[in-house]
Amino acid sequence: MEFRHLLVTGGAGFIGSNFVRRLLQARPGLRVTNLDALSYSGNLENLRDVERECGGHCYRFVEGDIGDARLVASLLAATPGGAEPVDAVVHFAAESHVDRSILGPEIFVQTNIAGTTNLLERCRNELAERPRPFRFLHVSTDEVYGSLDADDPAFAEDTPLAPRSPYSASKAGSDLMVAAYAETFGFPAVTTRCSNNYGPYQYPEKLIPLMIVRALAGLSLPVYGDGLNVRDWIHVDDHCDGVLAVLERGRDGCCYNLGGETELRNIDIVRRILSLLDRPETLIEYVTDRPGHDRRYAMNIGRANAELGWAPALEFGAGLERTVAWYVDNRAWWEPLLDASSEVIRRLYAR
Repeated sequence: MEFRHLLVTGGAGFIGSNFVRRLLQARPGLRVTNLDALSYSGNLENLRDVERECGGHCYRFVEGDIGDARLVASLLAATPGGAEPVDAVVHFAAESHVDRSILGPEIFVQTNIAGTTNLLERCRNELAERPRPFRFLHVSTDEVYGSLDADDPAFAEDTPLAPRSPYSASKAGSDLMVAAYAETFGFPAVTTRCSNNYGPYQYPEKLIPLMIVRALAGLSLPVYGDGLNVRDWIHVDDHCDGVLAVLERGRDGCCYNLGGETELRNIDIVRRILSLLDRPETLIEYVTDRPGHDRRYAMNIGRANAELGWAPALEFGAGLERTVAWYVDNRAWWEPLLDASSEVIRRLYAR
């Protein structure tokens, strides 16, 4: 499928902003409307270069909530200057940090389940009034599958959902609403589930950016429990390429896993970061484990590879070096965020 005008939700966040940038580079002439509420992790600086380069003719930012029915309906129908109506929605907007979901679950339910449902209903109403080729792509997470033991096979798309945190439960709820709309209404939706992302512009509360910026600031590096929890890592550029492949070539009603096929223990990631920054391992501080901390994630990406020809391209070591270098070179971006992000972790392990 080819598209002319995309509505991207959460496009001022980490993955969303990288997707907008990569999308406009890969598909010249495409128009993008970015709807973002600019919560704590949304940052207009993430796309300042896009605003300069596009000059408003191919990119527009709108501040607003995905739960605002009137606003969403107006964005789907038309744009200023007579531009064509939206023919695809790529839905990144979500509350996405497990630690914050433990401290306050309600906003996760409101944004991830109720907000997604509002988007689906507004799209369904729009298509009923003005039928046209359309696609809704819902971006989800491997965390909806739950936790794996060391010898368990990797998550596949038919792995039963077994979320174990308020965050993952809210994402599983949104996944099920998307699947229900596809089944009940024949709504043209697809879902992607990604493994742990890393790369530039990631808010410094997730493992890799938090460890980088705290090491650069000479602060301790808090590692939950024994540090042996395993995650599958994918660079954000590879993830964005996978999302674009699913958007254009995926099957309606289908789900696609997008993983990096790189399983690593948290403590090994931390040590590699310290080595790249030439900082001592004495900065590592083991802290009380996070409640309900999933032990291992791993992703089977066979469907995306077989049907779409997609696979991650960037080797983790090279991607990590590139990411560390970006944070070294962009102190002005992350230094104002360091105290707020570290406070969330302090509150959690002080409980």
